Amino acid sequence: MTEPTITQLQPMPEDWQRALAVVAHPDDLEYGCSAAIAAWTDAGREVAYVLASRGEAGIDTLEPAKCGPLREQEQRASAAVVGVSTVEFLDHKDGVIEYGLALRRDIAAAIRRHRPELVITLNHRDTWGGVAWNTPDHVAVGRATLDAAGDAGNRWIFPELTEQGLEPWNGVRWVAVAGSSSPTHAVDATPGMERAVRSLLEHRAYIEALTTEDPETYARTFLTGVAEQTAERFGGTPAVAFELFSR
Repeated sequence: MTEPTITQLQPMPEDWQRALAVVAHPDDLEYGCSAAIAAWTDAGREVAYVLASRGEAGIDTLEPAKCGPLREQEQRASAAVVGVSTVEFLDHKDGVIEYGLALRRDIAAAIRRHRPELVITLNHRDTWGGVAWNTPDHVAVGRATLDAAGDAGNRWIFPELTEQGLEPWNGVRWVAVAGSSSPTHAVDATPGMERAVRSLLEHRAYIEALTTEDPETYARTFLTGVAEQTAERFGGTPAVAFELFSR
């Protein structure tokens, strides 16, 4: 019996200079795609982060008023490991982020501020590969980011942004979704893997609340495991996968 053909992933486009990553929580990018971000910043590309919340509801043993500032601090340190110095927070409430006009407007404003060619977000579908239920925050932010990429270029959607000095930006060429069950493209994870592990380790308070496993063992096992699974569809090279939507 003939073995089924595995659809190979294509390399991500490289003809861009600025990217904006928009996710719901601190650590979303570190679990999803920081090895790719490290490779991009190494190549001289600019990447900025925008987070809808500060992750203040993410640690059961730590009240939100203390958790939010701690997770913000961990996120800034984590971003610096992979060459990202701009980290912004939209201050939507962790755990109850709502898809809608307010979120679309905030993300469209961020896109107008940063004027990226590539926008990155996290899995916006109901499940992770049909196996685990996704969180409402991920779904809301991922979907709103895909929509806001178009909103940012239309001066008649959210005209108040123009009044605030944020001129329309119709230069988004792609939106790349990390953690998708339907990936189309990938980036070699090998050059950025060690920094990706160190970047995830900066979320130590979160990891220690999540597992009793040694944090470095946990981070390395998770990230290398995902990259090696992706290698089967990327010519044997460990990789970070994305579902790429062209605009």
